[in-house]
Amino acid sequence: MMTLFFYSYIRFNRQQKGRSEMQIIKKEKGEFGKIKIDFYLNKDREILVTIEQLAQGFGYKKRKGIERMLERNSYLRSDEYSVIAKVPHSLGGTQETRLFNKRGIFEIGMLSRTEKGKVFRAWLYDYIEGLEKENANFRLQRALERPKRLALNEAINRWENAPKMAYSTVYNLLLKGVTGYNKTQLTAKRGGETGIDCLNSIELAQYQALEDMAIALINLNFSYQDIKTMVFRQKEKLSQGA
Repeated sequence: MMTLFFYSYIRFNRQQKGRSEMQIIKKEKGEFGKIKIDFYLNKDREILVTIEQLAQGFGYKKRKGIERMLERNSYLRSDEYSVIAKVPHSLGGTQETRLFNKRGIFEIGMLSRTEKGKVFRAWLYDYIEGLEKENANFRLQRALERPKRLALNEAINRWENAPKMAYSTVYNLLLKGVTGYNKTQLTAKRGGETGIDCLNSIELAQYQALEDMAIALINLNFSYQDIKTMVFRQKEKLSQGA
């Protein structure tokens, strides 16, 4: 059983040699038995896992088990396999640690000789495959959404009945129509800076449907209250499976 938690745009800097600024746009939590494994995605949606959690999953008591592997196989420290970065700490704030990308994760899996390693490696393969499918779906929906956002901006710009702060008001309405939260609430709950990147691919498809409706209604010069009523009517239909 896997539970997913989405967070977006957690920034961190790599300050040592060979490091560059990166962005983590999402964090997902998978469950391997009783162990919860965090998967981070950067702005290129590359999948990353910390050394601590890989050690735990592969059956090592501490991260030292993986660190000894790095001492014997120094190539695993290169950016091709891993990076040093800051990630959120469970007690608050951030901590600097090593994160392995997909190539590094499976390289560690091949080198690990623990009894638990084979089972964990198979679970990782299946879980990452699922993440990659979601990434592909999200990229598609994100590409489809961009021209709609431009069309919505143009419609709002011509809107005679526009409310105050029309752009943020409408975008917050659309986010609430999909998730029940405005941008501030959504990013506080899921982490990050932008509302859209807090969404998953299914939510983003629903968001686009509301964008299409909002564009049509704004072009007909409907009032904000009328549009709000129709957005939440649509949300109610979605919640009822209509």
